[in-house]
This record gives sequence, structure tokens and C-alpha cells, in this order.
Amino acid sequence: MNLLMLLTALSGALAVGAGAFGAHGAEGTAREWLQTGGHYQLVHAVAALVALRLEARGPGWLFVAGGLIFAGTLYAMALGAPRWLGAITPIGGTLLIAGWLWLGWQAVRG
Repeated sequence: MNLLMLLTALSGALAVGAGAFGAHGAEGTAREWLQTGGHYQLVHAVAALVALRLEARGPGWLFVAGGLIFAGTLYAMALGAPRWLGAITPIGGTLLIAGWLWLGWQAVRG
């Protein structure tokens, strides 16, 4: 079993669900958090699939982990978790950026 592919697929599914809930079942800031989290998580689930296709597993793991942390904290706050979780959100964003930089580095190395 390819664990990274499984987690990527689950990440994509979660992103679509969160985005749909944000569009149809939430209001105000909660809606914005769900839609933002869903957008970033879905984009990075696709990026992880591309990374897998390019045999760049390291960046793929960063895309999945970063997407889950970034979006997960937004989802949690949208569902009523304490707002201090917002301080963790940038950790996910940093992992996403690191994934892109790592992918670029692998392209430069050939």
C-alpha cells in the first residue's frame, strides 16, 4: 500500500468536504476559514499527486502534512476550537513552502 497516496486522497476528500460545508453550512469567519483551508488543502493534495508522479516523495509528504496542519487548524477554529490554534496555522504554511522549495531543488539537481 502506498501510504502517501492514501493520505493524499483522504486530504483531497477532506478539502472538498470542508469547502462544501463552508459554502453551504457555515457563516461569517467560519465560512472563510473553511473555504480557505479547503482551497489550500485541495491544491496541495494535487501537488502531492504530481510530486508522487515525479518520484519526489519528500515534497509530497510536506504538501500533505502542511496542508493538514494549515487547513486542519482553520477547520478546527471554524468548528469552535480556541482561536489560539491560529498560531499553529503558519507551521503548516511553512511546510507547504518548504515542499515547493524542495521540489524546485530537486528540479535543479535533475
